Amino acid sequence: MNIRRICSLLLLAAAAPLAAAHTGADAAAHHGFAAGLLHPFTGLDHLAAMLAVGLWSALICARWQDAVKAPLSFACMLLIGALLGAGGLALPAVEPMIATSLLALGLLLAARQTLPAPAAMGLVALFALFHGTAHGQELAGAGALAGMVLATALLHGAGLAVGFALRTRSLWWPRLAGAATALFGAALLLA
Repeated sequence: MNIRRICSLLLLAAAAPLAAAHTGADAAAHHGFAAGLLHPFTGLDHLAAMLAVGLWSALICARWQDAVKAPLSFACMLLIGALLGAGGLALPAVEPMIATSLLALGLLLAARQTLPAPAAMGLVALFALFHGTAHGQELAGAGALAGMVLATALLHGAGLAVGFALRTRSLWWPRLAGAATALFGAALLLA
């Protein structure tokens, strides 16, 4: 499969979900592993953030061992945030922080901005805490949380794979993906 097909498939996958941000209206409405596995794919904000983390990491790190650090940090803190959210923790400004994460990750991706590994890991961990809290308020049970973490890992893996494939082949696809992610985040902030 060539690079254009991969990018086209990712764009279609990202555009498919109609849900954008989480309102909490369906709190704890999703039960079971399958619901948790599908949940990150049904919110365009979460889908875009998770793909962006993987793509950005692949573009700025020379070795895959380094590239997985930020996605792993995101996935771990996402789980912690989800557990806190499921336990009733309500962080302030969850939706604005999710939108800010898209804006920041999009800009970092578009600019191919490198950060020291601890800073990159800390930044995505902070954003993941808010994404996780939103997920945790909507998912119920360990199975749903396990599915959500697996879906997150798959989305990060997809972003990493595309990032490694594009790093020497295209300067513009990652920049366009970053710009689109940043614009989406800005639109959510203004909404």
